[in-house]
Amino acid sequence: MANGTVNTRVTPAGTLELLSQLEVEKLRDTSATGLHDLFRRCSLAVLNCGVHTDDAAQVMAQYRDFDIEIIKVERGIKLQLTNAPGIAFVDGEMITGIREHLFSVLRDVLYAYHDIQYSGRFDMANATDITNAVFHLLRNARIFKARTDPDIAVCWGGHSIDRTEYLYTKEVGYELGLRGLNVCTGCGPGAMKGPMKGATIGHAKQRISGGRYIGISEPGIIAAESPNPIVNDLVIMPDIEKRLEAFVRAGHGIIVFPGGAGTAEEILYLLGILLHPDNRDMPLPLVFTGPRKAKKYFEKLDRFIGTTLGDDARDLYRIIIDDAPKVAKYMKDGFARVKEFRRDTGDAYYFNWHMTIQEDFQRPFHPTHENMASLNLHKDQEVHDLAANLRRAFSGIVAGNVKEFGLNLIAEHGPYELKGDVAIMDPLDDLLQSFVAENRMKLAGSDYEPCYRLVS
Repeated sequence: MANGTVNTRVTPAGTLELLSQLEVEKLRDTSATGLHDLFRRCSLAVLNCGVHTDDAAQVMAQYRDFDIEIIKVERGIKLQLTNAPGIAFVDGEMITGIREHLFSVLRDVLYAYHDIQYSGRFDMANATDITNAVFHLLRNARIFKARTDPDIAVCWGGHSIDRTEYLYTKEVGYELGLRGLNVCTGCGPGAMKGPMKGATIGHAKQRISGGRYIGISEPGIIAAESPNPIVNDLVIMPDIEKRLEAFVRAGHGIIVFPGGAGTAEEILYLLGILLHPDNRDMPLPLVFTGPRKAKKYFEKLDRFIGTTLGDDARDLYRIIIDDAPKVAKYMKDGFARVKEFRRDTGDAYYFNWHMTIQEDFQRPFHPTHENMASLNLHKDQEVHDLAANLRRAFSGIVAGNVKEFGLNLIAEHGPYELKGDVAIMDPLDDLLQSFVAENRMKLAGSDYEPCYRLVS
């Protein structure tokens, strides 16, 4: 069944609750709300796990005849799948982890639509309400574990990394697992899969049966980075901004492996938040790490950060090269400081309410050609505001590289145009060129055509 397509019905798995008749009808409606199409696309991404492609448009075109329908039965629901990717099945049965992920998608798509976006409970233009919405989405997905010490290491890094870098991410995950720490990533392949795979071995050696491998995705990226099968807690946030906020509020420390534009986006998001005066004294262990061959990569990244955001930004992280045990110990020691700070401030261990995140970091950015060309990439602004705009620039490049709507925009209108100060555009150009040269933009790196043009 690894090839071809499958028609079948599947029953709920994981944390799906019973659906109301209204919810079922909304999901069945193929014209009015767009909810059915969203559910269909996210479901296809989950079912396509393990395929070596990051071209979302290609995935959707290949399975244009795929469909998924809610079937009401006496005791609940079933899902009718038509022309589903055969890779999700073994001997005619859907792989258990993929089945769990499929119903996690259903749970999160419905909850975001009915209880967050259109419930009237949250003003999605208000920073406090957005944070509350992120909390409710994570709580509904049962991500929080009360009465447990800080133990979640968020791992960021590229889906397009080489074998040496991938094996190193496994080493770090293994060392985290040996220390009883849990792993949260963007849930895809590469640097998002390796730490989870390593942690499973570390947990097994310590006879830890409840190891957590949390994957956080969003509809725009999930088709390009299908959830890897190790993820046992999957949550789909409504957009990239809420996904990023979920990482920094639910995690207790962050490890950054080599990556491309998406990794740079994540770094700039976090640095911009930590540079805000309200967050200057907040402990959050942040490590950049990779094997010995990645030393030049991090030197270039460090130089870019120093040139654009200054030395205060460089002071927020530590670079550790080729030393997985040291990275894991740094995280564990940092978690102790996080626990002390949360206890002293009365903040929850499982969700960082105390952190200030400005609306500029929360509002969804739509990378149209007009919006990309209008970004303020100039030095005459607060450093955290510059970080927010640089984050948006990289977010647009990610969209143009792998997201379906971004790929379609580039095909129709050509590359995005980014304008700014020479003092920003030159180091940005240098960093992006290094990503291209090292095949960090897409899985098909050697065939990469830039989706952007820089103007200073």
